[in-house]
Amino acid sequence: MPYTTLLVHVDNSRHCAQRIRLAVRLAIAEGAHLIGSAMSGISRYAYGGGVNALQFAPAQMQALRTQASVALHDFERIAREEGLATYETRFVDDDAQGALLLQARYCDLLILGQTDAQDTPSRVIAGTPEYLMLHCGRPVLMVPHAPLAPSTAAAAVGQRPLLAWNGSAEALRAITDALPLLQRAQQVTLAVVNSHAQPAAHGEQPGADLALYLARHGVNVEVLQHDTPPGQDVGTALLAMTAQRRCDLVVMGCYGHMRLREALLGGVTRTVLQDMTVPVLVSH
Repeated sequence: MPYTTLLVHVDNSRHCAQRIRLAVRLAIAEGAHLIGSAMSGISRYAYGGGVNALQFAPAQMQALRTQASVALHDFERIAREEGLATYETRFVDDDAQGALLLQARYCDLLILGQTDAQDTPSRVIAGTPEYLMLHCGRPVLMVPHAPLAPSTAAAAVGQRPLLAWNGSAEALRAITDALPLLQRAQQVTLAVVNSHAQPAAHGEQPGADLALYLARHGVNVEVLQHDTPPGQDVGTALLAMTAQRRCDLVVMGCYGHMRLREALLGGVTRTVLQDMTVPVLVSH
């Protein structure tokens, strides 16, 4: 099923323009409707007036709403420049976590930015991407804060994706969620890492069954088996393969759980999302 509705988080962080432009070009490539959504950053629970409600001065409230309005204006400008046919803007008086969790339910793909510890607006929503990955029920495309390679920045993402395959349900969910991208990709690398560690998850020839399944969906796929040296993190190995093969996207399952309000991601997921230099599509 093709993507018909994409949702991108719009804010005033210094990397937002790159995120918007990637979302716009992806929407054009998919023929999809794109929603640019910005928030005031004030939780809806702060308006209750109870003893625990936060108090905001009218001038502070207006300043936050103005920032969101400016961010949405930039979104519209980029959409017009790129020639996107169908898009809309949304302003929500809520924090990013609550607003995006609700809106993502009615979209095919949620597009977020990687948290940048050096950027104040990005730090404000630290932990929100991880929370949404685990709870929104939709695939999430994470856009790195590092500048994208010229070839990636100039075209829709997903021309040369790398699929992280370990035989798990999470990895399978991510790969099937990414099918609209994979079907128009030039070359897809199916990376099978350390298949010897879980032979029952792969069958006699690791990666072969999934490659055949993808080929029947019109995906041009190459299987790459890789064993990591002792002590090397699998996430580091995936990023190294991504760079060596000049891939422009990583597709992987998201592993983790919540402890109170803190998202605890698995080691491989955490490594890739922390050190990524290309977009990463994750599903949980």
